Amino acid sequence: MPRPIDEPTLRMAADWWMRLRASDAGERTTEEWLAWIDQDARHLPAFEQIGDMAERLGQADEVTRSRLVAEFAPARVRSRWLPLAAAAAALLAVGLAYIAWPNHNTTMQRYASGIGDRREIRLADGSQIVLGAATALRTRLDDGRRAVELERGEALFRVVHDPHRPFLVRAGAVTIQDIGTAFDVRRTGERVTIAVAEGRVRVADGHGGSLEAGAGQAIRFDPVHPAMRVVAIDAAQVATWRDGRLDFDNEPLPVVVANINRYRPSPLRIDDARLKALTFTGTVRIDAIDEWLRTLPQVLPVVVRQQAGSTVLERAGGDRGPR
Repeated sequence: MPRPIDEPTLRMAADWWMRLRASDAGERTTEEWLAWIDQDARHLPAFEQIGDMAERLGQADEVTRSRLVAEFAPARVRSRWLPLAAAAAALLAVGLAYIAWPNHNTTMQRYASGIGDRREIRLADGSQIVLGAATALRTRLDDGRRAVELERGEALFRVVHDPHRPFLVRAGAVTIQDIGTAFDVRRTGERVTIAVAEGRVRVADGHGGSLEAGAGQAIRFDPVHPAMRVVAIDAAQVATWRDGRLDFDNEPLPVVVANINRYRPSPLRIDDARLKALTFTGTVRIDAIDEWLRTLPQVLPVVVRQQAGSTVLERAGGDRGPR
């Protein structure tokens, strides 16, 4: 379990929050900030806590701001204070509140697509996001940072690079930093795959680990395994779901099923725990999922049954294992 976020960490996070918004911030500042994020699992949560607090301060009225200054200005954060109070104290300690209040310009939006749908978004900075089916994400744009939270599903990002405004995508425990890039992010529960079509990305796993990947590479994160890994891919095949194909490379059957369900109104269901250890490699056409189901027993030891409005996958032969 991560250690609690202490006052020195919050102060440093507040300092980085200010440095990234400085007029002379550039690529080197961003790289140094990412290196700091990688040093300790508490650093990214501390930075996000500072950002959330700055947003609240920016939306506060004059009376509330004055009250916060009076309450949180002491340099020493007492242990009985809530984390939000500690964040406010850290902001005030480095003078960020006055930067954030009058000129803090934050735009937040939430976007979602339905089962089998696709949605295209153009952000104010010119960056484009294409949402795959059953996908939800939130965007937050301000003068110093562009941030996206991928809640579920899959999205393709074409980012207009700006060294003064980092573009970050958070997907579960993973944070992706754009370096002038087109990349796809798929989140299935806490498993995340980042596939790069153009440029480069840097990916942090929230536990001090980070990797970079360029065009023709993908990074996979699975919380069950201790480290992310980079694999080679065909850059031309990134986000093939836009062409009606779901490609899987040695992926657990539950992951395959979860992603197919984003395109199938009648859900698939795994009804045997033993199937969770199976993996699948291949392509599933979105318009031919039923055909894929008919051929699946030729590839994997499964039986496909219709049951109570859904399609159930069971282990072929013998009794079912524990559910």
